[in-house]
This record gives sequence, structure tokens and C-alpha cells, in this order.
Amino acid sequence: MRKVMAILAHPDDEVLGCGGTLAKMADHGDQVLLLICGEGLTARTNVKVDELRALDDDLQNAAKILGATDVFHLDWPDNSFDSRELLTLIRAIEEIALPFAPEVVFTHHGGDLNIDHRYVHEAVMSCFRPLPARPRPLLLAVEVASSTGWAAPTLDRVFQPNFFSEVTETLERKIQAMTAYRTEGQVWPHPRSPEAIRAWAQRWGSLVGVAAAEPFMVLRGFLT
Repeated sequence: MRKVMAILAHPDDEVLGCGGTLAKMADHGDQVLLLICGEGLTARTNVKVDELRALDDDLQNAAKILGATDVFHLDWPDNSFDSRELLTLIRAIEEIALPFAPEVVFTHHGGDLNIDHRYVHEAVMSCFRPLPARPRPLLLAVEVASSTGWAAPTLDRVFQPNFFSEVTETLERKIQAMTAYRTEGQVWPHPRSPEAIRAWAQRWGSLVGVAAAEPFMVLRGFLT
């Protein structure tokens, strides 16, 4: 059994970025922990408290569909992570991640369009800096539809996957988990629509010889 963490900015990032892989790992008996750093809504206008509670409920329901064993949901302000000190976020992640000592960690790509994603990326890289007394997990950057692909394609921001996970058996669960989010899904041709999620996985799968896949970038890895 492996210890697996997905440390991401917003509710639904875990589904879009690695939902099929998390479900597969949970099916194989791995312990899957989700850490979602932001509340995910207040950048929108006229957000009510009950809507925030509903989004957290949706996160919990999506986590159950994927087979996650634990979910931590912090309350960092949506699309405003940079209004707080990065060190504060690093310490919040460390408080949960270091005692858990994950062997695999999924997080954001550093070139994403969304500022919260970039902030979480930096915090995770700092949290798991390779010191002798710290966990040294396999660190994988995910691709989040409507953020990773929308960034300007400069050399330092391009998502270039070099690690893939077949999700043929869990793709429909990934889509089911996304539909658990009552306010986050979209209609075709938006990247967060069920059709786009399916097509995205099939496209990556076709590039690596399987029916459906999720792509990742290895940020740091160790053989033990």
C-alpha cells in the first residue's frame, strides 16, 4: 500500500488533474489523501455562505467517488493566494503532509494561468525539498483543464508531460466525480464538460498506446 497525496488549489482540481489515477490507486489499496488549499468561490460575485458549504459538500462527495480516505479543505481566498505570505501556505501544507509522509504527491504545474495554482506549486516544492529528515515522494505536476492549457505557451510555462497513467477503467468515475460538483461543471465545448474530459483522456491515451490516460510532469523522483 502506498501513501498518496493530491495537494491542489481548488475543489475540482483533484478530479480534473488526476481523478482517474486517484481512483485507480484507491482501487489498488493505496491510501489517498486530498488537501485542497482554497475555498474556491469568493472570486465570483455575490457568493453566499451556504454556497461555500455546498461546494465543500461537493468536494466530499467527489472524494468518496474517487475513493479518497481523507480530505482536508483549507479556506484560502479564491484567486488571491498571493495576498498572503507563501511561507504561511508552506507551513499549512507541512502540518498535514509531513506527518503523513506520502510516497506520491500530485500538485499543480508551475506555469498554470491561475495564480493560486502557481502558489500551491511553489509551496509544495518547498515543503518537499530534499532534506534528509523529510519525505522524498515522487512529485508529479498535473494538467488542469481551463488553466494549464490557457497559459501563454512560453518555454518556462509549457506543460510537457513525461509520465502517464492509464485510466481506461476509471475514466467514467472521473467524469462522475466531476458531475458531483454542482457549480463547477460546464457544457461542451468547455474543457470542464464531460465530453471534453473524455476526449482529453482519449487524446492522451492515443499518444501512449492506451484507450485513455492522464498526463503528468515529473518534478522530482526517487528510487527506493
